[in-house]
Amino acid sequence: MEKNQEIALTQMRKSVEKLGSSTEGYGEPTLTRFLIARSMDPDKAAKMFVQWLKWRAAMVPNGFISESEVQDELEPRKIYLQSLSKDGYPVMVVKASKHFPSKDQVQFKKFVVHLLDKTIASSFKDREIGNEKLIGILDLQHITYRNIDARGLITGFQFLQAYYPERLAKCFILHMPRFFVSVWRLVSGFLEKATLEKIVIVTNEDERQYFMNEVGEEVLPEEYGGKAKQVALQDVELAPLDR
Repeated sequence: MEKNQEIALTQMRKSVEKLGSSTEGYGEPTLTRFLIARSMDPDKAAKMFVQWLKWRAAMVPNGFISESEVQDELEPRKIYLQSLSKDGYPVMVVKASKHFPSKDQVQFKKFVVHLLDKTIASSFKDREIGNEKLIGILDLQHITYRNIDARGLITGFQFLQAYYPERLAKCFILHMPRFFVSVWRLVSGFLEKATLEKIVIVTNEDERQYFMNEVGEEVLPEEYGGKAKQVALQDVELAPLDR
């Protein structure tokens, strides 16, 4: 570890304690994510970390969101979880044509946590390291105006930014129709520069090749030019962690 990073981590731990919390149980990889998200500023990283602890305690008091809590969101089978990319990142596919704006925002927010937690956990080897990332694929093919959910998209990205810092490796948006451009312009206004830099709207052959190379054809579903079968999120069984 670089000396400057080591100093920043030490300062961050002290700042967390001053805010009345503790970093006990959280390793350097986890804390470093918060530092990177706040441009290596220990005080800002500490504030973000403490806010995350409080949010996690309130949103996920049992440590996880069970499928029974988000059945309405799981039922359409709109989220797919593939195996790991060439860089070891789990690949999550969102079929926007199967999504409709939720009438129950509390359940929707729990669903976002459930899918992000499960996607990240699918990359664990025996135990969580703390620096795991994911690749997201947002497929807009066959969407209609009824599927548009700017609020849902903003919620998903804001959760990633505020509560899953540095978890997103890349997000690829496929088949964006012309009528969705204005929606995306609205959504992107809520995203941080660092998040926007990780998003690729695939519109040409070079971008498609980049997309395929980043994911890997062994993991990419057949309909996108890969060799893998799609697996719905609820059909993926994770091995128990060695805690």
